[in-house]
Amino acid sequence: MSAFRTLDSAELKGKRVLVRVDLNVPMENGKVSDATRIDRILPTLNEISGKGGKVILLAHFGRPKNGPDEANSLKPVAAALAERLGKPVAFANDCIGAPAAAAIVKMADGDILLLENTRFHKGEEKNDPAIVDALAELGDVYVNDAFSAAHRAHASTEGVAKKLPAYAGRTMQAEIEALSKALENPARPVAAVVGGAKVSTKLELLGNLTKKVDFLIIGGGMANTFLAAQGKKVGKSLCEHDLLDTAREILKTAAENKCQIVLPVDAVVAQEFKAHAPSHVISVDHVGDADMILDAGPKSVSEVESVLTACKTLVWNGPFGAFELEPFDAATNAVARFAARLTGEGKLLSVAGGGDTVAALNHAGVAEKFTYVSTAGGAFLEWMEGKVLPGVEALRA
Repeated sequence: MSAFRTLDSAELKGKRVLVRVDLNVPMENGKVSDATRIDRILPTLNEISGKGGKVILLAHFGRPKNGPDEANSLKPVAAALAERLGKPVAFANDCIGAPAAAAIVKMADGDILLLENTRFHKGEEKNDPAIVDALAELGDVYVNDAFSAAHRAHASTEGVAKKLPAYAGRTMQAEIEALSKALENPARPVAAVVGGAKVSTKLELLGNLTKKVDFLIIGGGMANTFLAAQGKKVGKSLCEHDLLDTAREILKTAAENKCQIVLPVDAVVAQEFKAHAPSHVISVDHVGDADMILDAGPKSVSEVESVLTACKTLVWNGPFGAFELEPFDAATNAVARFAARLTGEGKLLSVAGGGDTVAALNHAGVAEKFTYVSTAGGAFLEWMEGKVLPGVEALRA
């Protein structure tokens, strides 16, 4: 982390501290239904407040199209944030201009203020210099604690970071440290689990990982495309038949980089896609024309567990099967619990991320038992793809 400025070196007392956070939380009936993202930023907010900084929160919410609209207001989130913090959170009905400035003037050291949705201004997503300047006027120091938005070069994620002394918040710091340990300077051997529906959405990811990891474990619907590329029948399974040549190219690249691809050797098949559909385990060499592969089988799970036992680092993005439907969650559950056990025994550093992955690990009851689980979807994926994240780069020392 020496390459990035952190709160350890920030002068905060009496300063107006603009803190970019992720408050894009799920809402039901006007109330926050999942406070995970709020809980993640509490250490940063409490530290800045405790050191006498004026905490001024910048965040986006939803995808507003034409300026301010009540459905995408952050106002209801202020109440939820205050509840989790155990202290008042003031709210300003704009993130720039007179309303924001007036609210900041009223702040005492240690107070917390949430500004309205940054995306109510179109210049936010365009990194418009005028918006950048208007935001920068409100603060003395900038802290980014929103890794999930760090892949966007927006006014509140990159622009302001170049105008003010900029630091990584504690959540951002933890994320960068975990990801660096997992892929940039990992303990080897390294395994990556990549699952999900389609190869087409993860081509760059697969290409980058073949150069970075020792074992690339492919699951989910995308495994079917690789099986078909090897000449195996996949019946009515989800499969991108137009990408068979691409899959073969990835297999070839992996071999050239001494990266071992691990594919299912058996599968749980059914003839309809629904929970508790009649199913059975079959070798991947004997999938019938009417069969749908909906999960990896027990021999495949054993093979993956054997690989993980030999590894010191695991990066995970995507499930092994249709984990939302029982009994097609078995492989994902089994491997997740095995990885969690190895992590608990100090034998494996495990980092996972992406929406489906977080849901799958929660479903398996082990999200808290991995070394680090990232709630950042797009940013986590782009980091795994080897891309530069503007919001992170802006924090370099």
